[in-house]
Amino acid sequence: MLGRVNDDLLSIGQFARLARLSVKQLRNYADLGLLEPAWVDPDSGYRYYRAGQARAALAIGLLRSLDVPLAVVATVIGFMASPPGDAGGLEEPGVEDRRAAAALSRVRDDLETELARRRRTLRTLERILEGGLPSAEVSVVREPPHRVALLRDVAASPEHIGAVTSACVARLVAALRSFPLGDPGSGGEPVRLIGLFPVDVDDAVPITVAAVLPERHRDDPPPGTRPDILPGGTFARAVHAGPYDQISLTAHALLAWCAERGHPPAGPLREVYVDDPAVTPPERLVTHLMIPLADPAG
Repeated sequence: MLGRVNDDLLSIGQFARLARLSVKQLRNYADLGLLEPAWVDPDSGYRYYRAGQARAALAIGLLRSLDVPLAVVATVIGFMASPPGDAGGLEEPGVEDRRAAAALSRVRDDLETELARRRRTLRTLERILEGGLPSAEVSVVREPPHRVALLRDVAASPEHIGAVTSACVARLVAALRSFPLGDPGSGGEPVRLIGLFPVDVDDAVPITVAAVLPERHRDDPPPGTRPDILPGGTFARAVHAGPYDQISLTAHALLAWCAERGHPPAGPLREVYVDDPAVTPPERLVTHLMIPLADPAG
């Protein structure tokens, strides 16, 4: 049976055993303001806790075992410690629980994003293990300038490029559908969609998605888009076959080809989407990757 100090307080060692935390963790959480002792002896500096604090201590241990950041743990524990109606009686009962749940939901969403990123990384690594370092057949092509309608956005980090690009494509496709580009069954060329991405990726990544406009709409883009001219010139081109989340391998091979021949990239990487992902299985998608070529270095 645990001995008590003053019949109300537990020593830090006793409380650590009760809360299934180490003394070092308790001291750290106290220093961070997460779980302060109920009383500190002013002479010895010894820390004492009440058994009623064990629930908060166990919650901290649980949340940390789930990789919940300390800042969110502090938010949740703070709501646990707040008595009902602690906002001057203005907040309805249960609002603290909803706020704590919202904070934890954001952590869950971040973990899901990280898990998806790691799964993509794993698939890429498996492809390298199966086929070796990426290589691609590269051709040099001439491309004319194109009048385009485009949308722009910014991905907060490289991990968000895919989601932001998909959102831009969806917005652009919706704009095109509301615009009289012509009868899809008339035998005309389908509208080409092109993604443009910086070769050097920083924390924030600008994303541009463009649709090549038919001649009759050169100066009349769909609503919500802006007209622009996509420059022509000489390009190195490689064909990527397969899911979009594996495009980085073909892009690597294309950049390696340019580097070996002394061609620094002269503009953004273009992804020309040949197939409609809504009707084409991921493994059968075809994408043309193109990099404008500058004169050989040196």
